[in-house]
Amino acid sequence: MKTARDIMTGEVITVDPETSVEEAAKLMSEHRISGLPVVKDGKLVGIVSEKDLIVKDKKLHFPEYINLIGGIIYIESYRKFREEFKKYIAVKVGELMTTEVETIEPDTPVNEIATMMSREEINRLPVLENGKLVGIVTRADLVRNMAE
Repeated sequence: MKTARDIMTGEVITVDPETSVEEAAKLMSEHRISGLPVVKDGKLVGIVSEKDLIVKDKKLHFPEYINLIGGIIYIESYRKFREEFKKYIAVKVGELMTTEVETIEPDTPVNEIATMMSREEINRLPVLENGKLVGIVTRADLVRNMAE
């Protein structure tokens, strides 16, 4: 049975939380990849994806509210708006990256990886060994594995 080690990309392009959003976009474009692990002091601290970056170009939707006796009652989620707004004005990768990152180990079976990606709607899974980033498995790696 194949594992993450068999199909992963071992030379992972990463960025630091202080990397500019523009530089991250440039790296993704140049290398034709859809996401980058964010590493600080050798530790994985997040992931930045195309989805995170395109927030900066979308039309910002302000939540609807009711003004009642001088107080504001939000009809829509203000917290969701606040999170989107933070990403909208982000200058550095650390300000818009996803910090809750699903990871796998090198010996994770390919069928488990496919199940995780499908169930969690994840496009990439960093591979950690003893807490260190040693690779990444993407949906493209799974498809390439199927074609072999």
